[in-house]
Amino acid sequence: MKKRVTLTFPKRAIQMPITYRLAKDFNVAANIIRAQVAPNQIGKLVVELLGDIDQVDAAIEWMRSQHIHVSLGLGEIIIDEDVCVHCGLCTGVCPTEALGINPETYKLTFVRSRCIVCEQCIPTCPVQAISTNL
Repeated sequence: MKKRVTLTFPKRAIQMPITYRLAKDFNVAANIIRAQVAPNQIGKLVVELLGDIDQVDAAIEWMRSQHIHVSLGLGEIIIDEDVCVHCGLCTGVCPTEALGINPETYKLTFVRSRCIVCEQCIPTCPVQAISTNL
């Protein structure tokens, strides 16, 4: 089973080797999609967990017991067509090429099925046309 989760770490848990513990103790693979972690600050990871459903659930419960806030990633990227100026800046940071520019119309295209909701496009948009429904 695969679950995408957002982990928010308190300051005291930043140094904890989470991905190592997930693999070693729970046999759960963690694919880091996005990370914002700095010493002595709150950290945030968007991670895709892969493993047996019981092991994934046990891993999530363990992380919560370590005071790590775990939220299930069920959101999606929203593009406000009325605000978007089709500049293409977001296409350069999209790791899955879900965002692109149509070569004929020079308009932004979005292939939702490719999007992993890593949210890298959100801070890149100069007109704030991109958001998430989380």
